[in-house]
Amino acid sequence: MKEPWLLTKKTQYSAVYRKGYAYVSALVVMKILQNGLDYNRCGLSVSKAVGNAVKRNRVRRQLREVCRLQKLTPGWDIVFIARRVSGTARYNQLRDTVVGLMAQAGLLSEDSETTGTNFN
Repeated sequence: MKEPWLLTKKTQYSAVYRKGYAYVSALVVMKILQNGLDYNRCGLSVSKAVGNAVKRNRVRRQLREVCRLQKLTPGWDIVFIARRVSGTARYNQLRDTVVGLMAQAGLLSEDSETTGTNFN
């Protein structure tokens, strides 16, 4: 069974791509759209340009972990699109980039310590 905080359907991704706001960095593109729910939903897009299956899965795991650890304001659909260089980036670089994009978008809550999760 899929977790409720994951974007799983093509229509969900399409809505975020079409109507959402984009925040861009060298490693990741983050697109966000309000969803009207009491929780956030997260989606990941890691193409073959990132690398082989091992690299793509590593980037997915790292992005999922960064999302899980951030305390965010509820009510957003968030899609992370990994860029080619993210396959060679270290976890700390990826974390700092994603947290910076979340801060730029105003998604981090006031007590944005990396202690809780807002997806469950």
